[in-house]
Amino acid sequence: MNANGNANELDTRDVAAAPALTGERADLLEALTKQRHFLRFTTRDLTDEQAGLRPTASELCLGGLIKHVAQVERSWADFIVHGSSAMPDFTAMTEADWARRTDGFRLLPGETLEGVLADYAEAARRTDELLAGLPDLGATHALPKAPWYEGDARWSARRVLMHVIAETAQHAGHADIIRESLDGAKSMG
Repeated sequence: MNANGNANELDTRDVAAAPALTGERADLLEALTKQRHFLRFTTRDLTDEQAGLRPTASELCLGGLIKHVAQVERSWADFIVHGSSAMPDFTAMTEADWARRTDGFRLLPGETLEGVLADYAEAARRTDELLAGLPDLGATHALPKAPWYEGDARWSARRVLMHVIAETAQHAGHADIIRESLDGAKSMG
């Protein structure tokens, strides 16, 4: 929540509290911060019920998108620190595992928009601190087992951060369409 009590607007206190970065790290953080803002902005002035609605052909809802992106960011931050052991072996997931993963795209009973936004803010804070303190953006880890990755692929911390930026931007676009379908409000454009 920002100083005005609005959980849907960019909280500049969070940005100001982050360590001052320069060069590539500053560029990565600026790009990620901008995409996070666009994603969060799509939820402005919504109720929990509205945040859980699926007004398009997609099964996605705004609360679920925020929840998903927070989990993605958290998982990739863990990957940067611990490698593929921090992520599931997607080739060995059961139907129950996939069902739990699908729940990550929904606002479930008892979950609130305020709660998922707070969780997202915490995931973002952790990623920002990680970016500031990493000794080497070029350090790599083997990717987790998944049908969508090459078997021997490795990603650097830099590549992971670019992936998180791209994923956040992609879902901010999804969120913009969902919001416009809900009530005509536009976030981008």
